[in-house]
Amino acid sequence: MGKTWDSRIANAIVSPLRDTAVHPNHVTTVGLLVGLAGAACFARGDRASANLGALLYVVSQVVDHADGELARMTGKTSEFGHSYDRACDLAVKLSTFVGIGLGLRHGPLGRLAPVLGLAAGGALVAIFRSRSEIAARRGREVAFRQPAAGGFEIEDVLYLVAPVTWAGGLARFLVAAGIGAPLFASLTVAQLLRVRREDAGREE
Repeated sequence: MGKTWDSRIANAIVSPLRDTAVHPNHVTTVGLLVGLAGAACFARGDRASANLGALLYVVSQVVDHADGELARMTGKTSEFGHSYDRACDLAVKLSTFVGIGLGLRHGPLGRLAPVLGLAAGGALVAIFRSRSEIAARRGREVAFRQPAAGGFEIEDVLYLVAPVTWAGGLARFLVAAGIGAPLFASLTVAQLLRVRREDAGREE
């Protein structure tokens, strides 16, 4: 499959920066700040702030692709840049779901909302950490391969946080994420444990 839609948009955004002094890590930092601002908006708990938080989240995720696009087109890829990018992406995703949970704590979900937010955000971190170890053992193609069609990958479901928020369905989205993400994380961890057992068997 070719580039996903968000990668194509990111490429168009950063193409004018190709011959400037802007470094991919600068773009990564901008994405981090925008994402954290979005999480803070979600945590406020009012409708207008949540709507703005959803927009900022989408922008941060597109920028998250933009730094990689700029790095590749300028030949400025590096191990540090890759690690920094992943750390910032995880920080945004974790803080976003925690922010959503905090913002909904005074609604129908009550005290369950922050728990669901932390469960969803923590599960995303667990998924990435498990995939990273699988990548080290089996290669990135095995670890990060995921269903894709029509220019979308399965992880693009997180973009739904924006239209769902604007439509007033954020609480239902949080419940789905708070249950679904840990379940998917458990499958990823199970895959990692299977890989570890295979490697241990070869070493014996």
